[in-house]
Amino acid sequence: MNHDIQNCTALVGLKGVADNTIDVIFTSPPYNLKNSTGNGMKNGKGGKWEGNALEVGAYDNYDDNMPRNLYVKWQREVIAECFRVLKPTGVLYYHHKFRVQGGLMQGHDEILDGFNVRQMIIWYRSGGINFNKGYFLPTHEVIYMMPKTAKGKDAFKLQPKTNAYGDVWQVHQEVKNPHPAPWPLELPRRILTSSTYTGDVGVCLDPFAGSGGLAVAAEELGWNSISIEQSNGYCDMIRERLEATV
Repeated sequence: MNHDIQNCTALVGLKGVADNTIDVIFTSPPYNLKNSTGNGMKNGKGGKWEGNALEVGAYDNYDDNMPRNLYVKWQREVIAECFRVLKPTGVLYYHHKFRVQGGLMQGHDEILDGFNVRQMIIWYRSGGINFNKGYFLPTHEVIYMMPKTAKGKDAFKLQPKTNAYGDVWQVHQEVKNPHPAPWPLELPRRILTSSTYTGDVGVCLDPFAGSGGLAVAAEELGWNSISIEQSNGYCDMIRERLEATV
């Protein structure tokens, strides 16, 4: 299998990918957690979650603290590029989470407005962290299924019988990974095994590759992959994980 690892930002990497060449994109961007008032972090200055990897600098050259309007603009640019590089039959799985801002839930409508969203899959994790007495412990995140073509002969379809997974996936979170927010491999495995593709070999892409969960699942399942990751250290981690998988 061919696994292209690009050490650059998401938008720079995506702009180098040709139109209509990718079957599946599965990605989870930084959540802009330090711009949230409801997660117990205070920009590395002694929040309730002091010393955790996300607080003290999980992302090289990125502090995960953008003004909301700029974060929304950035994510919309990334999603637009994802749709450009997808084949007409392709699909974007966009993984994010709800958070609390100013005491109220902050959703994703601003980010997703105008893009094709077919379904919201719930990833039900085994526990979580909550320092706020005002709401229940959050134990889920969301994965939006976003086909490039909504209707017609080119509309994205699942592999036969895989729709039996349902839209709530109970998968234990990854715990043996130095990345602060890795996917358990079951998530990208399920995405790839349930997704159709055109051509001899499926091609998948992750513009926020992190520790390379999608690339590892791709190697296991016989897909080609493109991993875009701005952290040099995480790019090294992806290479190491792939070498251990082959």
